[in-house]
Amino acid sequence: MSTDGAHAGAEEMDVGKALGTDYMLIRDQLTEAEVDYLERTRSYVDDEVLPVIGDYWDRAELPWELMRRLGELGLVGDGIEGYGCPEMSPVAAGLVNMEVNRGDGSLGTFLGVQAGLTMRSIAMFGTEDQKEQWLPEMARVEKIGAFALTEPEHGSDSIALETTARRDGDEWVLDGAKRWIGNGTVADVTVVWARDTEDDEVKGFIVEKDTPGYEASVIAGKVPVRAVWQADISLEGVRVPGENRLPGANSFKDAGKVLAATRNLCAWAALGHAVAAYDSALAYSKQRHQFGKPICSFQLVQEKLVKMLAEVTSMQLYCMRIARLNEEGGMRDTIAGLAKMNNTNKARQVIAQARDLLGGNGVLLDYHVMRHMADIEAIHTFEGTETIQTLIVGRDITGVSAFA
Repeated sequence: MSTDGAHAGAEEMDVGKALGTDYMLIRDQLTEAEVDYLERTRSYVDDEVLPVIGDYWDRAELPWELMRRLGELGLVGDGIEGYGCPEMSPVAAGLVNMEVNRGDGSLGTFLGVQAGLTMRSIAMFGTEDQKEQWLPEMARVEKIGAFALTEPEHGSDSIALETTARRDGDEWVLDGAKRWIGNGTVADVTVVWARDTEDDEVKGFIVEKDTPGYEASVIAGKVPVRAVWQADISLEGVRVPGENRLPGANSFKDAGKVLAATRNLCAWAALGHAVAAYDSALAYSKQRHQFGKPICSFQLVQEKLVKMLAEVTSMQLYCMRIARLNEEGGMRDTIAGLAKMNNTNKARQVIAQARDLLGGNGVLLDYHVMRHMADIEAIHTFEGTETIQTLIVGRDITGVSAFA
């Protein structure tokens, strides 16, 4: 490295790799199995993801090998019990999501859609045959899943969704449109939520790949999570066998149960992005020289780093608490919503500070921060926007609904 660090590259500086940010010694509370999940995922991110993910992100290309490796390493399952899914506690599932998102938000989004949404829908509401058919291969990432709820005109108000399901003999016929569906163009199985024309209730259906009438196209021009594809989906006369209906999914509340479970993971995902930015900023500040000394020796830089650490640590404590509440059966939707809202907000602030601290290098993919700055915007929006989470928690603490 040159004397003043002016020409040192990101690889030479080792920016991006985990520094083990744990100022409150949270690791001491982890079980041996949870530490194993943490270390296994961390090694995967540092050794396999970070060296190549910037190019995938830049090209907006799916990193198939990295996605498959998640299955090979036994990291896909989100705590689902049995059916070939790896055994993991809520803390372990959170740690996996945190580390994968520390590597890349696209991979984190893929994991969330695969395990948190699609597999969980089948696990919660499917028959034994459906679970046996799909979950083991999905846990190994031999089959890809998608979760189709959001529509072109219905995001936060998905309760009003317009896609219909009409019974016709032993089959169901689906008609409508879906938007922002992760994995929708490559999925082997898509869980589609549609309104039964007979009783007006929202129900879940398994739509298999190549079913006639199911058409999906990649949404172009997306800036965040570029290495995973979201789709516009058209459903025109899609015939689904009766045995492909999820019998336990009989209302929008059931779809909401899946979303509530994955909202916890959004808090962990946001933490992963924040940790990535903090680690990069700290490593950079120690190795980048200006005016003859490392920039970490300047008071303003230390102030930024300490404030970033304070936010990261508070996010860690949020995540550990919601994971323990999950273990104890005390989790509520409003608690998950507050954690998601807090952590996505704090992550945006931490990443912005890191971007500023890295100066001109902060906008380069080699230094990772700009990628996380873009990707956190997706997490900030999906699984319920800040505004919606605020109104839900506000209603809970006041007893008064402020929804329009």
